[in-house]
Amino acid sequence: MGNCSKCKEKAIFLNPNFCKKHFIDYFENKVKKTIKDYGLFSKKDKIAVACSGGKDSTTILFILKKSGFNVEALAINEGIDSYRNHTLVDLKKFCKENKVKLKVVSFKEEFENTLDEMLKQRKNPCTVCGIFRRNLMNRYSKDYDKIVTGHNLDDEAQAVMMNLFTANVDLLDKSNPKSKKIKGFTQRIKPLYFCSEKEVAAYALLKGFEVGFTECPYVHKAFRHDVRSALNNFEEEHKGTKLNILKKHLKNISKIKTSSESIAYCSECGEPSRGKICKACKLLSEIQSFK
Repeated sequence: MGNCSKCKEKAIFLNPNFCKKHFIDYFENKVKKTIKDYGLFSKKDKIAVACSGGKDSTTILFILKKSGFNVEALAINEGIDSYRNHTLVDLKKFCKENKVKLKVVSFKEEFENTLDEMLKQRKNPCTVCGIFRRNLMNRYSKDYDKIVTGHNLDDEAQAVMMNLFTANVDLLDKSNPKSKKIKGFTQRIKPLYFCSEKEVAAYALLKGFEVGFTECPYVHKAFRHDVRSALNNFEEEHKGTKLNILKKHLKNISKIKTSSESIAYCSECGEPSRGKICKACKLLSEIQSFK
């Protein structure tokens, strides 16, 4: 594999070529640079980190805690059999060891059904999961200044291409290091925006985090899965494809006219909504009607 570009030690990571010490320094400095360059938050902010127990959210929770930010963890238990219960065990152990306060919210308690139970009536797992997860994340982050997610470079490049493929122009400005400030919504922050999935995985392994690297069992049913596979193929043949997508996106997003539709509040739950009833309440009503 060759030697580290910073010293004579053996490299454990390629492109860039770094030994363990210099890779960890490189990765943490990249995250800190993103925070500084985009003004993501300050030490005064009270920050919720949306955690799953996986490599991405555990990594950013660790770095923010280590850097002295005021962080707490918020986990959503969708109720995916033989998957989420395992990752939550890892997360609870991590939070206890690192003295991080953890709040776990479940679909079962909030919506009377687990995701697995909901899918007996609905066939699109990612749509159902996404709507309810976003609802709970916003509801339970009201007391925080910002909510951090573990979305990495691969995730965001996929999101940009998915929205272009489906002509969802209004969703393009959500694929940024930080969301716009909108009344009723906790501002969302993505410090791993310029870190590739490969880099995050390497960091998690080198730091010895006890996290599972298994994927959600429903991932293969998602449109994102197809986009991810295509982008991975492009990246293999044309290095830098994913980063170039994000660079171009950030350069052009201010020129793209998105909808300025005003935000109302759901008549059922009181959460921000673009209509009289929010997507979560509409979906919940549909699911309950099948009983």
